[in-house]
Order: sequence, then C-alpha cells, then structure tokens
Amino acid sequence: MTVLELRFPAGRYHSTPWGRHVNEGAVEWPPSPWRIVRALIATWHLKAREIPEATIRSLVNAISMPPKFRLPPATTGHTRHFMPYNEGRNEKTTKVFDSFIQLPENGVVLVAWDAALPPEERTALRVLASRLGYLGRAESLVEARVLEGVAGIEENAMPLHEEAALPGRQELVRLLSPETPADYDLWRKQFIAKKQPGSERTKKPRQKANAPALDVPPDLFAALHADTGSLQAAGWNLPPGARFVDYTRPESAFAPAPKPRPRPKSVLPTAARYTLVSAVPPRITQAISVGDRVHDALCKWSEQAKGRSAVFTGLDAEGRPLAGHRHAHVFCETEGPRDAITHVTIWAEMGFDEAACLALRRLNKVWGHGGHNIRLVLQGIGQPGDFTGCKLFGPATIWRSLTPFVPTRHGKTFRDGQPKLDPSNGRQIGSPGHDLLRLLAEHRHGTGAQITQLDERQSPYSFGDRRLCSLQFQTLRHHGNGSRGHQHGGAFTISFPEPRPGPLALGYAAHFGLGLFVPTPTTANDRRIA
Repeated sequence: MTVLELRFPAGRYHSTPWGRHVNEGAVEWPPSPWRIVRALIATWHLKAREIPEATIRSLVNAISMPPKFRLPPATTGHTRHFMPYNEGRNEKTTKVFDSFIQLPENGVVLVAWDAALPPEERTALRVLASRLGYLGRAESLVEARVLEGVAGIEENAMPLHEEAALPGRQELVRLLSPETPADYDLWRKQFIAKKQPGSERTKKPRQKANAPALDVPPDLFAALHADTGSLQAAGWNLPPGARFVDYTRPESAFAPAPKPRPRPKSVLPTAARYTLVSAVPPRITQAISVGDRVHDALCKWSEQAKGRSAVFTGLDAEGRPLAGHRHAHVFCETEGPRDAITHVTIWAEMGFDEAACLALRRLNKVWGHGGHNIRLVLQGIGQPGDFTGCKLFGPATIWRSLTPFVPTRHGKTFRDGQPKLDPSNGRQIGSPGHDLLRLLAEHRHGTGAQITQLDERQSPYSFGDRRLCSLQFQTLRHHGNGSRGHQHGGAFTISFPEPRPGPLALGYAAHFGLGLFVPTPTTANDRRIA
C-alpha cells in the first residue's frame, strides 16, 4: 500500500469541483484523485525534471486507480470580496465567494492507493511530495510526504461499488478520478472509430465558436496534461481520461466540533482602569461623588437575575457586610495640568469573577451634573502590574494624600473640654492622626509606619498649577452608611521603613475615593504639624 499524507499549514483547503462555478460555494472533499495526480505531474514539470519521464509515466499509471481516504474533522467556511476588472475604460468590481474547508490545527488527510510501488517510483513520489507547494487553488498551501511501513489506514471515505448499497450514516459524493491506462486506451479507440467517415453519428463535444479543436490525447499521461481552459473552450464537459467515481463519506464530515470552554483562571483579575471622557470633566474635589456613581452603576450592571455581585456590594448572600475590606474600591486620579479627574481605577483584593468582569466591560457612562454625562473608556482588566501608567499600586516608602483622610471616630475630650491623649503617641484619641495610626496598625503592610499631618494653610494638595486644601473636597456621601467622625479630614504623609505596595486607602469612604494615598517624594517646602 502507498500512503500519502497531506497537511494544510494554513488550516484551509480551497478547491472547486469540476463543472461547478466558484460562486456556488461548493468545495470538493475529499480532494479528487484527478486533482492529486495532476498536481504531482505539475510539480515534476516545474521542480523535479531530474526524474526520468519513464519513471513518472509508470508512477502515474500505478496511482490512476481511485484511492481511499482518511479525513480529519472539518467544517466549511467562506469569505466574500470584490475583485476589480476593466471593461473598456470603465473599472468595475465583481463579487467573489472564496469557499474552503476549515481543518483543525493537526488535521491530516491520508490518501491510500492499493499499490506496491517499485523503489524508483516510490523515490520519485517522495521527491514530488516534498516539493508539492499547494493543492487546489494557489492559497491552499500543502505539506505532503509519503508514509513508510504502513500496511493500511482506517479509511472513512472510499469508492462505492456500483451494485453496493449506501452504508448507514454515510453520504454520497462524486469525485473526478483518472481512468486506468487500459480503460483509457479502450475509450480512445472507440471514440476515434465513431469519428471515422461512415460511422454511426454520435454526440460530439460542443465546440465554442472560433475555438481551436482539441485532439484526443494519445495516452492517459498526455490526457492528464490537458489545460482546463482549453478543454472547456473545445466543448468537453468532461476531460479526456477522467470519470466520475461515487465516494462515501461520513454524514458528520462537516459537523461543528464542540470547542471546550476554557477553564477560569486560578487567579482572578483584581484591577480595572478607565479613561474618563467628558465635555466638562469633574474635579478631584468630587471624587467621592464620582466614585459613588460608578459604584452604583457597577452594582446595576452586575445584577443578572442572580443578585448583585458581592465584590461590588460588599455584602454576602445573607446581606451581611464582608470582612477585611477586600471588595471593590473606586479610585479617581488626575494626570493632567489641572485638577480634573482623568482616570478611574477599580481595585478589589478578592478579585473579579466572570459576572463582575462582564459588569466592568458594560460600564461606559455615569450621569454628571449639569447634563454633561461622564463617559468611561475601559483600558483593561487584569492585575495591578498590567497598568504601568497607574501610580496607585506603588511600591513606595513615602505615600502622600491625594484625597482627604476622614476619620471614622470622633475626637475624645474630658468634661472640661481638654482633649484625651493617647499615652503611646501623645495624640488626641479619635483625632484624624490618631485614627490613621489605628487603621495603619490593622493594615497588613502598616507595621512601623509613621505619619505627618500637613498644614492646611499651605494647601497641601497639588494638581499641576492648582493647590487645594481639605475643606474644598466633598467628604460626605449623601446616600450611604459608614462610620464617620465630625472632622472634615486632613492631608498626611505616611512613611514606611521599607517600600510597600499599594493601593493605600484608609478611613471613611475609602471604597469611594476618600483617604487615598499615592507614592511621592517629600519636599523641604512642606510644613508639617506634629
């Protein structure tokens, strides 16, 4: 047995069956034996003329019988495009369908002839297979090789004998195949005899006007060289030396293969970043308001008949608050010359599941004051390291307030109005500085941190050419809960003994943009309050 292996590196096989128009969308499958043999002959003419013609003739005669095929799973597809052509001085276009067979990445077609080739013919077939560039149309790239030591294949496409019944779960397809040399010689003698004067008139090929007559080739090898255009111009509805053979192939030859759904990644994404676009962008002083609106929109988009996503609501299935502040934080950033919000970053230590990621992708707008809606363009969803332009994730040793830190407790005083001091650090219990130290002590990276409160008279928040103080920020959520002290908040720097990763947001409304710190170097012009 001689077995030829065909691989299509582009994953597609392009060919149009004999007698069909390219725009009909028909594709021959399996490749017709006539096409395979002619491709080998063309390769010999163009790339392997060192092989003697006698060897090629003998090889062609040996593989002129209909082979059996082993077909891989496949599907059909097509593209549509317009081809230009000139009609006189006018340039026009015509619509063309490019139909093809789509093959899997490792899809292999096996072609098996029940013939044992002599050594010289087998060597010739190896050379032709290795130099075969395409099969079918020119875009149908192919890699071919002869398999050695193969006694048989598990065929699923084979010729059907004339009197045999069609097997179950099989379908019939007609393929063009070469005649055997003996059958061709017999047909040629009968055809020429019918053309002799005095012979019985038979139907001749209908020749087109002004088309050259095509002589009957002397043998099968010459018939396989006939040009398709010349055959059709001469009126041949079937090439000399060719015949249609009925083949069976599985009914499921083009059944769509189920694609396994990719398993979710073991590590969920924890960050998403948006670019903010608005005719009148909000100022950083409105960070808590913008964060609240973004949070409400995400809760709405995550509700898909299963309840709102816990990563956005911060509540479990029973409505109890989640512990550890691992749910979503909404941070507003400024990267322009003024104090306008340019980016919004969503971060959740617990990670975003599939429903949460869908909500993040759907978020593209929140309402804005004065009729100017705030539009959000998603940059991506991933891990903090994926967003190199975001300064919130550090690491850094010194962090400075981007938005005011608002304490969650009230300052304690004695009955005479004197503040109650903590003996461990000398700060008033419940004051902004004292509450910040308390929250840092509970933070996993807050060990050994030292804080310095910045003087509000120096407008400690700097955004390009703008300098702001804490009183200019909105520091209260009008719709929402959360422990909040009576202080309006303050600006701080936090110093760690070694670089710590971010983001760092503490205090009241830390999930909505307040109490946000960013890495920054200290400057000598900062006036500090002990």
